[in-house]
Amino acid sequence: MAVQFKMIPKKNNLTSPPEVKYYPCAVSQGEVNLDDLARIVASRTTMSRPDCFGVIMALSDVIGESLANGNIVRVDNLGTFQLNLTGTPADSDAVIGKSNIKEAKINYRPSKELKNRMKKITYKRIR
Repeated sequence: MAVQFKMIPKKNNLTSPPEVKYYPCAVSQGEVNLDDLARIVASRTTMSRPDCFGVIMALSDVIGESLANGNIVRVDNLGTFQLNLTGTPADSDAVIGKSNIKEAKINYRPSKELKNRMKKITYKRIR
């Protein structure tokens, strides 16, 4: 099935006069939740849906724990997860500490295999 998209106008206020350009925007066809994933994986493997549900939940827990321990998590054919910190600057290296950290974010980079799959997507414009 083709990924549907529509054209969205965006104004560039940096030009004088401001000009409008149109950009493609993917249109979602719905959502796949954890139960859906477990059912789909179960249909493609010898595992039951509850077993798949448990494996997916455990994978989520292990990825979270590994990131919290400072590890980079690389899942073949899926991608790499890595922790990224945002914070406030300090005047010197000596005075920077935990109070400068605002939050931890997760950086995700898709694998080459997944990127190659995305190159094969077909598109269909909708109005």
